[in-house]
Amino acid sequence: MKYGIVVFPSKPVQDEINSYRKRYDPHYSTIPPHLTLKEAFEADDNTIEELIIELKRIANSTDSFKLEVNKVSTFAPVTNTIYLKVEPVQELVDLFNKMQTGKFPENMEYNFVPHITIAQKLSHDEYSDVYGSLNMKDIQLEDTIDRFHLLYQLENGTWTVYESFVFGKESL
Repeated sequence: MKYGIVVFPSKPVQDEINSYRKRYDPHYSTIPPHLTLKEAFEADDNTIEELIIELKRIANSTDSFKLEVNKVSTFAPVTNTIYLKVEPVQELVDLFNKMQTGKFPENMEYNFVPHITIAQKLSHDEYSDVYGSLNMKDIQLEDTIDRFHLLYQLENGTWTVYESFVFGKESL
């Protein structure tokens, strides 16, 4: 089965982000707005049980932190993906790094750029228009992150929560 690990912002922040995503992101209906901590990976039941133990340990030793989103950016020219830039606070970077070592699969394709995708798979003309208009917006979102989620992918391509891990909570 295919799994991934993400942070979901709060509902008010998701609603704001979805106001952009619903028009420009073809994955809008398959997963809520999120910040990826671990790219999608394949795992069997035994492996996932081992990873859950590790994820609980990570969550227990992590404190909540502020997530700040303050501008629109892009991965162009590599891809025509537009995203909301998330400030790389140390707590977030540390959390990401903990999920790239040990029992976790080595599947990091790109360097960690904390972001929440709002538009992707755009033609060049669409990309230019959308980025031009979104880049002029003054975006200031702040949220407190106190958990992360292990997701799995259903046969229809949608992602759903397998288990949530609350920070600083003894859940072993």
